[in-house]
Amino acid sequence: MGGFCDLVASPAQAQRHHTLFGPQTPARHLPFTSLCTIPCPRRQLGMLLPNLFWPPTVYFLSVRNRRMYRAVHESERLPLGEEQGPTHSKWAMTLAAIGVGVLVVTVSVNRSATSSLWTATSISSAAQSTQSFLSTPQRPGYVSMPVKLVSSGAAQHLTKSSGAANRMDTSHIVVPTGTSQMSLASVLMMTAVATIAAGWAWIRKGHGHSEPLAMVAISGERLHADVQSSIITGSQRLNKLTVLYASTAMDAPANPLLDQSGLPRFGSIGAENVKPAVTKVLANLRADFKVLEEHISTVPVEKMYKELIEGMEKLSAPLEYSWGVVGHLLGVKNSPELREVHEAMQGDVITTSQALGQSLPVYNALQALKADAAAWDNLEGPQQRIVEASLRSMKHSGVGLEGEQLKKFNQIALDLATLSTKFSNNVLDSTKAFTLTLTEKEQIAGLPASALALYAQTAKMKGHENATPENGPWVIGLDIPAYMPAMQHLKDGSVREQLYRAYVSRASTGDQDNAPIISQILKLKKQRAQMLGYNTAADMSIASKMAGSVEDVDNLSEMLRIASFDAAKRELADVQAFAEKNGFQGKLALWDVPYWSERQKEALYSITAEELRPYFALPCVLQGLFDLCERIFKIKIFAADGEAEIWHKDVRFFKIMESDQHIASFYLDPYSRPENKRGGAWMGVCQGASKVLDRKPVAYLICNGSPPVGSVPSLMTFQEVTTLFHETGHGLQHMLTRVRDAEAAGIRNVEWDAVELPSQFMENWCYDRPTLFGFARHYSTGEPLPVPMYEKLAAQKNYNSGMAMLRQINFQQIDMQLHSRYDPDDPSAGTSFDVMQSMADKYAVIPPLPEDRFLCTFGHIFAGGYSAGYYSYKWAEVMSADAFAAFEEVGLENEEAVREVGKRFRETVLALGGGKHPSDVYREFRGRDPTPDALIRHNGLATN
Repeated sequence: MGGFCDLVASPAQAQRHHTLFGPQTPARHLPFTSLCTIPCPRRQLGMLLPNLFWPPTVYFLSVRNRRMYRAVHESERLPLGEEQGPTHSKWAMTLAAIGVGVLVVTVSVNRSATSSLWTATSISSAAQSTQSFLSTPQRPGYVSMPVKLVSSGAAQHLTKSSGAANRMDTSHIVVPTGTSQMSLASVLMMTAVATIAAGWAWIRKGHGHSEPLAMVAISGERLHADVQSSIITGSQRLNKLTVLYASTAMDAPANPLLDQSGLPRFGSIGAENVKPAVTKVLANLRADFKVLEEHISTVPVEKMYKELIEGMEKLSAPLEYSWGVVGHLLGVKNSPELREVHEAMQGDVITTSQALGQSLPVYNALQALKADAAAWDNLEGPQQRIVEASLRSMKHSGVGLEGEQLKKFNQIALDLATLSTKFSNNVLDSTKAFTLTLTEKEQIAGLPASALALYAQTAKMKGHENATPENGPWVIGLDIPAYMPAMQHLKDGSVREQLYRAYVSRASTGDQDNAPIISQILKLKKQRAQMLGYNTAADMSIASKMAGSVEDVDNLSEMLRIASFDAAKRELADVQAFAEKNGFQGKLALWDVPYWSERQKEALYSITAEELRPYFALPCVLQGLFDLCERIFKIKIFAADGEAEIWHKDVRFFKIMESDQHIASFYLDPYSRPENKRGGAWMGVCQGASKVLDRKPVAYLICNGSPPVGSVPSLMTFQEVTTLFHETGHGLQHMLTRVRDAEAAGIRNVEWDAVELPSQFMENWCYDRPTLFGFARHYSTGEPLPVPMYEKLAAQKNYNSGMAMLRQINFQQIDMQLHSRYDPDDPSAGTSFDVMQSMADKYAVIPPLPEDRFLCTFGHIFAGGYSAGYYSYKWAEVMSADAFAAFEEVGLENEEAVREVGKRFRETVLALGGGKHPSDVYREFRGRDPTPDALIRHNGLATN
């Protein structure tokens, strides 16, 4: 009989199993082996019988005890040994026999392997390649499969492949591994049992039961004490005797936010799941952290990193997972219900996080670790950076504060989180609240066909069922895919003015007014910084960045301003002259500049953005992007749609392979959805690389590109193409990390003014001829982009680059001014909008409108991570331009040299993450510090 495998009852027992056998120990070498399982979707259970008369291939998953423990105890956080559920009955025992029978019959009728049916084995890639194996059903061997085990009626989820379909409507049958022989009589008997099982499943489904059936078979030889400690209770416990246990999950299905054994169950997660899930993980986190605080006082300093840093990673993982999913959905699938529960739970999350960051026992333990020379030298470089970053983070969390000061500090943290969320919601609401409906053809003169199709499609969604691109009506919104074509192509200046004024006044009136929120945020950030010993909020921000001081940022801004200001003035004068030559009268207004700039660009380069669109269909662009990644980074990206649940039908899922190993995955949400998705583009972390949690990195790549219209695929503007490459650059740094210490893996612990390096680096490849011709093909004919069009596209790269650079410098200096030199508590200093207007004299060639409220939508600094850090774009762009220059220097046409430089970039910038200081990482790649020369040259602003 095969070995016994139970679910351990305590963390100590689980740790003992893990310590004795380790994560890589093959199951066949264990004194007791693992469970194996075959999932059977209920609607297909009745289809098993026809297959009984054919020799099926044996498929199963080997799941080690430590993984079961992690899934149940660390992810589900169920009180082991204390589950509440229906009592075991004769029906339960019958179901156990049925379950074993179904599996035995399905697996054992392999006529070529009847003497060794269930040989236990270890499958190191337990969650990958499921589809590829299943697509070749004649292939003998093993395949990873989803696993769900329900014990004591608690409906607990164990390990589960992200590709499982019908997760909540699945019968899972679990048996022990071992070695066995089946007689013909046994097979016939089990065939009858399988028939009963199929009938039972259908009967229950017919009565509206959708919960899974759970069958557990436990067998073998174990010490009586170990059997007694099993969490499966309510039946006989005998040595050297096979005992069957089973139950049916009569409770409601498990909360999908608590199912953290795989990727998020986006198809099942709703607002109603948030409060119970977050409440549960917070309670567990607080209780476990209290135990950890007591425990570390007894830990020798040489073991402190493992016990404390890695221990904290385990404790924090369930909250990071569940709250991270909630935050993600708030950005891509916003709803009143989700907002309400997010707001209700945010205070508890912040309070708990603050309490962890203010723990004196933890802070003192980390200081002791750093002070002990022997223990410190024993740590690897990334681990030392993690400890240093943790100490700095705890200082910024107020670890040294006490009494009323601490209470005030914590309230500031709560208020800032609430205000930032409100700010973001106001921007989303005000953006989607405005629409302009046009009904006269004169009003839409100049618009390209793609814009007319989009506006007619929007009109249909707004209730104009008969809207057509030819006859309207046409509805224009303020999301970028709708707003920009109108500003660039509408001949009617009055319509452009109406749109422009609406755009720059978003979130500035009524209940959606962000002006008072901005004032409060600035005041609170100033108070927080001063409570921690900094003079300004900017000083506090700079403390964790590459830039040494606010003055360093000012120096960079001034250098780039000098390089771009005169060029920007010339560019505007050229547009003005062109407009006048073509009949425009008067001085160009802010809503005129985009229109006439587009006309001038067309005249100069004989090409329009709309002419390029048909060559940038999203599927082709994606393939070209993936080919580039394979070419320079030696990775392969494959579509894996259907292997992960998604939050919207347009979302795609991909896997990254390196040397035939699955190393990472990512979601791509490409299109604008102004009704519930915030604007802009970003890379988000689904989960990070972790050796402690045995996790591969998974990213969210979020864009707001042009959606498909009818049967026509998404035809991207060139700017949307570069945006996709940009966000992929962020994703690559997250996913291609070699660092396995979670707090320094990927983008974590990377100084904020360096995180834009890989993203802006990737944008350069959009102009690389081999790369561009790899994907620029007409969506309907397949014809490649004509060479003359490519040459014109490359020639217009630096069109109005002076104005574009000056615009970015303006934004970063407004940000720095507000957080360093502006005093929000001084009435004589004016408002934040006065600051914005005052900066225009130095950093803008056209002053903003007096009523311009751009700051009310400046989410980067008031609702994101760029507070006193917007300069990071230009700071990192100096490095990204210099990094691309390394490829230029060896010759972009020299394929072998390009691959070699790409390998070096992959092994440094993309691999080392936060494990080294960015300056050291860059020197390792480039052999020197970066210079701004390449940036100025790439923008066409070099003077010699």
